[in-house]
Amino acid sequence: MAEGVRIGNCSGFYGDRLSAMREMLEGGPLDYLTGDYLAELTMLILGRDAMRDSSTGYAKTFLRQLEDCLGLALEKGVRIVSNAGGLNPAGLVGAIERLGTGAAVAYVDGDDLRGRLPDHPGALTANAYLGAFGIARALDAGADVVVTGRVTDASVVVGPAIAHHGWTRDDLNALAGAVVAGHVIECGTQATGGNFSGFLDAGLGGAAPLGFPIAEIAADGSAVITKHPGTGGVVTIDTVTAQLMYEIQGTHYLGPDVTADLASIRLGSDGADRVSITGVRGEAPPAQLKVAVNELGGFRNSVEFVLTGLDLDAKAAWLRTQLEAALPDGPDYAWSTYRVPAPDSPTEEGAACLLRLTARAADANLVGRAVTAPAIELALASYPGFHVTAPPTKPSPYGVYQAAYVGRDRVTETVHLPGGAVEEIPPPTSLAEPGRNRQPVSDNATARANFVPIRRDFGPARPLGDLVYARSGDKGGDANVGLWVPQDRPDAAVDWLLATATPDWVRELVPEAAALEIDVTPLPNLRGVNVVIHGLLGRGVAESTRFDPQAKALGEWVRSRHVTMPVDLLPGGSPP
Repeated sequence: MAEGVRIGNCSGFYGDRLSAMREMLEGGPLDYLTGDYLAELTMLILGRDAMRDSSTGYAKTFLRQLEDCLGLALEKGVRIVSNAGGLNPAGLVGAIERLGTGAAVAYVDGDDLRGRLPDHPGALTANAYLGAFGIARALDAGADVVVTGRVTDASVVVGPAIAHHGWTRDDLNALAGAVVAGHVIECGTQATGGNFSGFLDAGLGGAAPLGFPIAEIAADGSAVITKHPGTGGVVTIDTVTAQLMYEIQGTHYLGPDVTADLASIRLGSDGADRVSITGVRGEAPPAQLKVAVNELGGFRNSVEFVLTGLDLDAKAAWLRTQLEAALPDGPDYAWSTYRVPAPDSPTEEGAACLLRLTARAADANLVGRAVTAPAIELALASYPGFHVTAPPTKPSPYGVYQAAYVGRDRVTETVHLPGGAVEEIPPPTSLAEPGRNRQPVSDNATARANFVPIRRDFGPARPLGDLVYARSGDKGGDANVGLWVPQDRPDAAVDWLLATATPDWVRELVPEAAALEIDVTPLPNLRGVNVVIHGLLGRGVAESTRFDPQAKALGEWVRSRHVTMPVDLLPGGSPP
């Protein structure tokens, strides 16, 4: 049996800590170092870059990291895999070769479907999510660096595991295990204490930067998540659970190479800052590939007003009455909500709140001075204390994200090997039936039937976060929230959460979702539930006018909501 392979991460997004690549190379032994630079919004940003300069379209920060660190990686024998190629992996390869290190560089493409989708003829970006076998082939051919276009985030981890262990497409359980490990480390320090509800319980909050994660993946696909010794942060079952709960949609995690059964995951402690992942089952991948489509949606502009002191509701109502009478017809207008500050504030800022108007239209002229001029003209003619947070701005373009699905025959995954040879990667021959595993199944009532409401004494309502951790994020226009009971709290609390968390319960906690479709999937093996709120974010982060357009803090808001819970399950076993 081949030994385990150590695969590190040095980037969770385009803009992550620039020094992370060097930190990971100098911090301890690695076989591979990976980085995830692409998100739905990033593809839109790169698309706009490429419109201005066709030689760009890739993550420039990755190239800056290689300028500093590629020689060190070659010296240490650490190979680098990244999706930083974005819309132009060939261009990135050319820039890497011009660094003059002599590194063997390969790239994977074939994901770009612009101009080939009849329903999206004018798409700014349209990229199919490719898998990991092209990456593995490049590594088998001796590449020191492999860059890709749009592959799944986990694929940059799965590819090295395939190359190291010699897996084939039939090794579904091993592939699924590597996908889960890749999902845990793909977002960098979110696996070591970043964005973690339990940061206080974990002793976090100091100045030391969080260390980036490592996955030690064995030949059977089982893995241990860890980090270099002496780096900041922690790796615990709960920090790993947080990342497993992040941006999923039900029990089946669909990918181009395998479908991972998230309900089969088993987590365990393997020592300090070491968490094992075992038991992951894999199934045949779906017959279709997901395509991330970004289109130009139009133009937007906004004005943010400051309301201060007394009579805030009346001030807001007068402003809206005046402005709505003066604004042109045509644009889509959205007003933000606000909260009246506590009375008798000792500071002016504490007595104020913000009211934001956002206008969107296909024509930039409709949301330029046509919107800002009527707003500013009220400066001396509206509510007392009128002022805005910034001068008027020009309209800015925004994008609209949509997921599409295409048959495998529409996509040709291609690997460009060191030396110039080009090979096509054959797709899997064993596929799930069309439509199978398309997620999610609303409410998952069958799974919940095993968990009955617990009859206990309930104390006064208090924050849900006294008992539950959360992690949230976006998938296009859908918001995802994972809720789970931490390891140090009783198993009976898991039963309570599984029995209590229903779509209607979620609607009570998130009133703005009252009319939306909500899926709640029990994941008892992870001590929690996965919640998907469809359409909460409109048509994606770039188009959304919501206060938190990526739902990054939605979980923390939900934790702050007051609910009644069994007294004996709470820390201390009694109400406050």
